[in-house]
Amino acid sequence: MTMNNSDLQKFKQLLETQRDELMSSQQLAQSSTETVELDQASVGRISRMDAMQSQSMAVETTRLRQQQLRKISTALALIDSGDYGYCLVCDEDIDLRRLAIDPASSMCVLCASKQELS
Repeated sequence: MTMNNSDLQKFKQLLETQRDELMSSQQLAQSSTETVELDQASVGRISRMDAMQSQSMAVETTRLRQQQLRKISTALALIDSGDYGYCLVCDEDIDLRRLAIDPASSMCVLCASKQELS
């Protein structure tokens, strides 16, 4: 299946929407990654441990969000350069159904599965 201009615009809009949602979510979650207060007088030990675990999960979520933002930025740059929709490994077309699921995909199913196995 070859990508036409309508498909390209659809994927660009999906990527821009995802980027905007991730950036908005990142701003809202900013306070979750702040240092946990260790003052026992204001917070009990169990509450502190729970807060530290929540902070750790928030830090990991932020890392994953930033990783996805990088993938989206790369995909948008590939759209601008005219190279979007081609596998970065084998240079074959990425199936439109795969891009519909994740428009930031940079590899075809075969190359992505090979990379996961190695």
